[in-house]
This record gives sequence, structure tokens and C-alpha cells, in this order.
Amino acid sequence: MQRTITSLLASTLLASLALTGCATPESSSQAGATSEGAEETMKQIPAPHDPHSFARPHEVAVDHLSLDLDVDFAAKRLVGRASLTLEHRAAAASLLLDTRDLEIRAVTLDDAPTEVAFTLDEAVPYLGSRLEIPITATTRVVHIDYSTSPQAAAVQWLAPAQTSGGTHPFLFTQSQAILARTWVPCQDTPAVRMTYDATVRVPSELMAVMSADGNPTERNAEGVYRFDMPQPIPSYLLALAVGDLAFAEIGPRTGVYAEGPMLEASANEFADTENMLTEVEALFGPYRWGRYDLLVLPPSFPFGGMENPRLTFATPTIIAGDRSLVALVAHELAHSWSGNLVTNATWNDFWLNEGFTVYLERRIMEAIRGRDYADMLAVLGRQDLEATVADLGSTDADTHLFLDLDGRDPDDGMTDIAYEKGYFFLRSIEEAVGRERFDAFLRNWFDDNAFSSTTTERFLAYLDEALLADDPALAEKVTTASWVYGPGLPDHGTSIEAEAFVRVDDALGTFLDGGPPSELATDGWSTHEWLHFLRGLPDDLGTDRMAALDKAYSLTASGNSEILHAWLHHVIASNYEPGYDRLQTFLEGVGRRKFLKPLYERLASTEEGKAKAREIYARARPGYHTVSSATIDEILDWPPAE
Repeated sequence: MQRTITSLLASTLLASLALTGCATPESSSQAGATSEGAEETMKQIPAPHDPHSFARPHEVAVDHLSLDLDVDFAAKRLVGRASLTLEHRAAAASLLLDTRDLEIRAVTLDDAPTEVAFTLDEAVPYLGSRLEIPITATTRVVHIDYSTSPQAAAVQWLAPAQTSGGTHPFLFTQSQAILARTWVPCQDTPAVRMTYDATVRVPSELMAVMSADGNPTERNAEGVYRFDMPQPIPSYLLALAVGDLAFAEIGPRTGVYAEGPMLEASANEFADTENMLTEVEALFGPYRWGRYDLLVLPPSFPFGGMENPRLTFATPTIIAGDRSLVALVAHELAHSWSGNLVTNATWNDFWLNEGFTVYLERRIMEAIRGRDYADMLAVLGRQDLEATVADLGSTDADTHLFLDLDGRDPDDGMTDIAYEKGYFFLRSIEEAVGRERFDAFLRNWFDDNAFSSTTTERFLAYLDEALLADDPALAEKVTTASWVYGPGLPDHGTSIEAEAFVRVDDALGTFLDGGPPSELATDGWSTHEWLHFLRGLPDDLGTDRMAALDKAYSLTASGNSEILHAWLHHVIASNYEPGYDRLQTFLEGVGRRKFLKPLYERLASTEEGKAKAREIYARARPGYHTVSSATIDEILDWPPAE
């Protein structure tokens, strides 16, 4: 039975603004005009219960986090203290925190030297262990001395051989969705926002960087780095990386960190970042985080990018040499408004982060590359969305925008539904009300809700009051219910075409009719045109036609990760033997889950392929982050570690 948002709200009667936090003075001073009716309606909506956290922020919430950590590469542990400053919201005899695989060594309160007894519950799958600490109504700060496990799911420790420099080890964290608890005891729910500061000690030959102000531009002799994040963020945006890093400036507010061998190529690839930042500010308001820098991580990073504020973590797979994959940078930059500034309050509301961000990403790319470029991205996104709906089933509840992830890992909701169905829903509103009016609406949404966490129901109330309530015909045209609470794709969903793809379709038709690949009109094709062409090829292409394409365009040798990934699907489907060595090196050298999951799934569709996949995976798995290995373990029925 379809579960509506109201069935999730009964856990607490606290008003939503009290739980999710109000705008800071900074955000209030920058806010534009808003609908008083929308704001008042939103205040009446109670806060949701987060099924993925043990915390009770309606009683007491963490307002500020101070970290003091030693990075121990030999033991593969972070060791130190987390000091949590509390905001009391109701009578509470204890503070409940989320932890997973942490060793809690001692707990003290405020300035008292005496340790207090605490309770650490038995672990629950993927949620970890509830930490209960006794407090009083006057307790202001809770100090927790702890260390992480070498197997902490958020933390990847890389040996020198796994880095581009090859000389020093590397560490990075990935906290989204609920992995912050594996390296920091916290209220690991996006509904709670906190400021933080940190002191991090690392080997003197390495540099530490975080999702905060204070990132250095060169190493210091002591190996001690201090950071401050003055804007309140949810726990999943906590981030740390340590390695042999160097920095290059690419604009007044923008720069890139990378290992030495990657720095020049990375700075060249991201040269448009400052321009992107200027364009999105013109559309949706000021950038409120100070600097916007990027960190290029080793290949094992499981995502394309992670929008850690002030310092996006990025995969090296977007370094194509021709800036053809920088829409990912636009995406992570856009999160500075949608996700980081205005955040989903639970992971059931994940589309509020990602659907909005895809919309902003394509507006940024349209501004710097033109409408047809953005339309190509949208068409490819529509193809991804249709494939995901087909895979899940058109009536499956996971094809709703608003999800029901109770009792499940929130990673289950990180599909193209949130990204692409969310985008097309917002685009349908734009088409219904007009771009100028919709832009003003979105800017007000970001201003009025800056530095707060919100829900689907709160957004729909705001949408109704600000745009739809006075126009029944418009409300009927937008049909929010079918988009948000309905399965699959609405029959009246927005359609889109890309002019450039018309030429690609002509070339594809010529090839499928038997035309020689070398005579196709492919000069000047972008990555997106090649992706559209490769996606249009049938699975049963056959080895002869595969060989002809490969000879004409050297697809097996492509250095563009997106094109190569699309080509390797056909290598598997057509059993194209000349491509299998490249498939193996790709799977062993790249840890990005977006690439790994479909290729392993395609291999595992036959017994012979599954055996080959398991052989490759046995070698590759130690180099994957747990975010990726957990997914591939399930695909290949990999035995759990003892």
C-alpha cells in the first residue's frame, strides 16, 4: 500500500522549524521576498521521524562539534576526542547518539574531570550502535574520547601503490548517507545541523583538508591543521582527506587540490569553475560558503563527486583532457544551494537534494555551453530514468519521488529516480509557469530556507502557497501528486529533444543499415553524442561489427571514462574478446560505483560471465571503498568477511 508522508510524521509533535533549524542571521539578511502564507503553512507541518538515526533531536540537539584527531596510518585509526555542544529543546535525562564500529574510551561532561557511565548498545545492521550518555538540564558540552575501527565504512586507507604519487599513503572519508557515525559519534541525521571546528594531526610529509574553512595551500612542518565551519551543516557533509596534496588556484574563489602528478591536468580540466559559480549566483542568489575548491581523489573514490561544502571531493574519472565531463562539477557546485544550503530532512526526501541539483546543474551548463548542450544532458538523463524505471518496475514504490526507506539502508534510495524524475518534475513546473516566474520561486525557496533541513511535505506546501493556490488550472496542470507519490513516469511528463542527437541518430541508422563505420559523420562529436550513439546500438551487435567500430574509433582504448564505460557494456554483450583485457583493467582500476555496478551486473547475467566477474573482483575488491564493495558483494553473492 502506498505510504503517504503523513504516516511518517507521528513520532513527535515538535514544530518543523524547531527540529530542522531556522535560517542564520546571514541567510536572513540575504533573503528575498517570500509568501507569508507559504511560510506560515510550513510552520504548521510537524517534523518527521528519521528511521535511520537513534538520536532524539527534539529533546536535545548537537549545536556544535569540536574534533581533535590524530591520524594513525600504521593502525588505520582516527584517535581523539569529539566535544559536542548541546541545545536543550525539552526535558531529557540522556543524549542519544549514532555510532558504528567506534571504540568509546571515555565520556566526560563540561569541565568535570570525572568520567560518566555510558551505554553502547549491540550493533544493528547498517545503523550501528546507539550510544546513550546521561546528562542534566544544565549539561552544555559532552566530551567523547574514542577511536575508529580499521574497517570504518566511511574511511578508506590507501597504500602508496594505490595513489598517483606512489610514495605516500592516502586517507579520505565518505559520510553520505549514514556513514559519518563510523568516524565521529554524532546525531547522524540530515535533520540536525551543526557548526564544527577541528584540529587534525598527520605525518609531516602529508596535508590534511576538510569540508571547512582553513584548508591550507601548502604543507606545514608540524603536520597540525586547524579548520572551522561557521555555517551549520548536517553530519553527512563532514569530510576529511589526508595525502601528499598540492594546490592550484583557478579563480578568485576557486582552486583545486590533487596529488602532484594530477594537479596540472585537474586545474586545466576545471578552468570553468569560477565562471560556473558566477552564473549560478546570477540565477539563484549568492554563494554563501566562502571558497569553492575541489579535491581530486584517487580512483577508488566510490562516487563521481561528493558535495562537501567548500571542498567538493571528485573522482579522477572526470579528467578527460577536453573538459567534456565537467557537468559533474556543475552538479556538485549546484549542491551549494540544493542540498547543502537547503537539505533533505530525511533520506526519504532525497529527491529534494538531487532533483533540484540536477535542475540547477543543467541551467549552469546551459549558461556556459548553450541550450543544445543542456538538452543533450537532459535526453541522456531521460534515458537513464527510463532504464531505472524498467529495472525497478513501473509500479514499484521505489519509483516514487518520496520514498519509504524504513528498515532499509538509505543507499537503496540513491537511484536515478531522485535525480532524473526529480529534475523532470521541476522542469514540468518551469514549463507550466514560465522560466522567469519559476526562477524567482526557486531563489525565494533557497533564501527562505537557507541553512535549514526540510521535507517533501514542506516543499509542496511552499509550492502550493507561492505558485499554485490561486490558479486551479495551473495546479491541475502540474499534478504534484502523480510526480511525488505516484510510481513510474507520469503520462503527461515533459518531453525533450536535442538537436545534436538528430545527427547522431542519422549516423546510427546508417551504421545499423550496414554502412562502414569509417564513413560516419562523427567529426566534432562531444562525449554526449558518442554516448547517445553507443546507447543506441543493439546488444547483439556481433563481434565483426564491434571490431569495425573499434578499428575506426579506437573505442577500447578510449581515455574518456564515460565513453569507455558505455563501450564495455557492448564488449560484454557481444562477447568481444579484444575488449576483455580493457574491461579487466577498468574494473580493477576504477572504484566509482556508477561504473562498477552495471558492468558487474551485465557480467553476472550469465554463469560464464559471473565466474569471470568473481575472478576480477577477487583482485579488485581490496581497492574499492565499502560503498562500492557492499553493492558488488550483493551482485556476486560474495561471502561476508569473517
